[in-house]
Amino acid sequence: MTSSSDPRDELVEHLPAMRAFAMSLTHNPASADDLVQDAVVKAWGNFDKFQPGTNLRAWLFTILRNTYYSLYRKRRREVEDPDGTMAGQLSEKPAHDGHLAMTDFRAAFAKLTDEQREVLVLVGAEGFSYEDAAEMCGCAVGTIKSRTNRARKRLAELMHLDDEDELEMTDAATLAVVQGTPAA
Repeated sequence: MTSSSDPRDELVEHLPAMRAFAMSLTHNPASADDLVQDAVVKAWGNFDKFQPGTNLRAWLFTILRNTYYSLYRKRRREVEDPDGTMAGQLSEKPAHDGHLAMTDFRAAFAKLTDEQREVLVLVGAEGFSYEDAAEMCGCAVGTIKSRTNRARKRLAELMHLDDEDELEMTDAATLAVVQGTPAA
């Protein structure tokens, strides 16, 4: 290379050797081609840093090698997840949704009658059986079942919930009160 020639003009001459070197690193023709392409793009964008009169081939091979090891280190930290199963397990719903629902719940719960709040706490949040709740309240089991059912319907009405609506709360006991499932 003469001092007046542009090193970009020589780049094409080194592509076959770069590809062979990339093949020795990746053992995969497609990956080798991608690696050479990445290295050429990096070299092209950094030709202002190349010192004319030095070994262009060595400079290109250094870029290729460094690109390969950077990609290798990056891929070691990555996990293949083609169907998104792993990513789905890592995601988390924002906490503010639960806080907003909890605020709505508290406001609606306060509007219930004392008897309705009492039965929802006993049967829903505390997980007592209808029989135990009836004994504690000094009334018939049917009365407890009726109050619980009316209280849940009124609570859902106050919170503007339909049967199909999914309710997400930050608190399993509150969810049990609204949906009638045992608290965890």
